[in-house]
Amino acid sequence: MSDIKYIIGIDEAGRGPIAGPVAVGACMIKSDSIDDISKELIEGLMRGKLKDSKKLSEKKRAEIFTWVQTKQEAGQLSFVVSMGASNTIDNVGIVPTIKRGISKVLTQLVKGSESDVRVLLDGGLRAPEVFKHQETIVRGDEREVVISLASIVAKVTRDEYMKKLGEKYKREGKDYKFERHKGYGTKAHYKAIGEYGLCSEHRRSFCKSIK
Repeated sequence: MSDIKYIIGIDEAGRGPIAGPVAVGACMIKSDSIDDISKELIEGLMRGKLKDSKKLSEKKRAEIFTWVQTKQEAGQLSFVVSMGASNTIDNVGIVPTIKRGISKVLTQLVKGSESDVRVLLDGGLRAPEVFKHQETIVRGDEREVVISLASIVAKVTRDEYMKKLGEKYKREGKDYKFERHKGYGTKAHYKAIGEYGLCSEHRRSFCKSIK
């Protein structure tokens, strides 16, 4: 694929929580720069092995996210994150919401021809058919640097949103502890729902069993 100018990695974060958005992250690196970026990341911050963002500590994710921001400022890569709100998830479903997010991040990143781009996606994700050069990779976030970075920027961005959400509801007198569980269905989360009820950030379609 000598005509490929850019490699884009895509992953999502927040598919399973009962509250908050789902985040789709994308990272784009020039094809002739990806080896250098990979070497710097793996031999430096990752210390020899790519990992799913959920398997990294919060501190390590933040460190890599800062590194990615620095690389973007230097023009060595680009990244974007699209958030699909809880009400969108309720209205159209989680899978269509993620598909919309994939389309949105690709639209933001790809300014030229889709034929110049190779898209690598984690798990069961797919890009729009117009992207002819695409590949879905099982455990891609542990095998491809661009997917690993997409996973990290998606999770860090979503986690920061949930922390702010936790602060917002605390000010309103409803301590859902979003900053701790990030919207997942933990015991503390269900206890808070029992005390305060559901809020606008809860995915009602995921909470049907909650009385």
